Amino acid sequence: MTSEDPECGAVSRRPVEDEVDVVAEDTQKTAKDEKEKKKGSFWKELPVLVVVALVLALVIKTFVIQAFYIPSESMENTLLTNDRVLVNKLVYRVRDIERGDVVVFSGVDSWDPEVELEEPSNAVAGFFRWVGTAFGVVPGEKDYIKRVIGVGGDTVKCCDAKGRVTVNGAPLDEDYLYPGDVPSQKFFEVKVPEGRLWVMGDHRTVSLDSRSHMGDPGGGTIPVDKVVGRAFVIVWPFSRATTLSIPDTFSQPALNAAATGAVPLLAGFAGAVPLVLWRRRRLSRR
Repeated sequence: MTSEDPECGAVSRRPVEDEVDVVAEDTQKTAKDEKEKKKGSFWKELPVLVVVALVLALVIKTFVIQAFYIPSESMENTLLTNDRVLVNKLVYRVRDIERGDVVVFSGVDSWDPEVELEEPSNAVAGFFRWVGTAFGVVPGEKDYIKRVIGVGGDTVKCCDAKGRVTVNGAPLDEDYLYPGDVPSQKFFEVKVPEGRLWVMGDHRTVSLDSRSHMGDPGGGTIPVDKVVGRAFVIVWPFSRATTLSIPDTFSQPALNAAATGAVPLLAGFAGAVPLVLWRRRRLSRR
């Protein structure tokens, strides 16, 4: 194809090859622009995605499930130092705390911390400490994890003739204790007040549990309303991942003997009162 002089009335045309090159170049520029636009959009959206993820995680942590870091040896060998457990915060809305449950509770204004943590040196360090505690990366300074041995109304005693802890006179066969440990190095007998719990660690020789706080208000027991939730599974390290079930020894009917024995007694009193009143009325008429 050729270009002729416009003065001669001929029409000037661009070669087809040039048109193809222009279209290809325009297409490449458009694709590149769209790719750069998408890339820029991703980096703009990333902070929003991070904030949303953190908010959702905090909502779940506050109301449903929270991860906790194990900082001490007090629950060995059930839980080891640096283990991470998940704690169910909803379970006690549908059932009562049971003997044998492994619970996390707050010791604010009650127990001294088992592990002393250095105060954050600045606001930034304090923020990361808070985030780490919230997601179970670092231990909470006032959070404790122990096993429930007695609930409100129970009489917990140590030790019987075989050196065992008893609840309402029924001995516990504590196979979960740290190898070589005895159920308790000190003798005690406690009547657990209503609304409170008697808790002990599985590594009895090192656990600063209810026995170590018998001189405190509450006689070493903790308030039920300070319980954060029930630890139900180990999630880290993966090699130790397992559920935390209630040991069989806590299912023996004899543990509830004191409570069940009180029911017939109360029923007897309830039935006797009308009879006494009826007898007095009859005698007065005579």
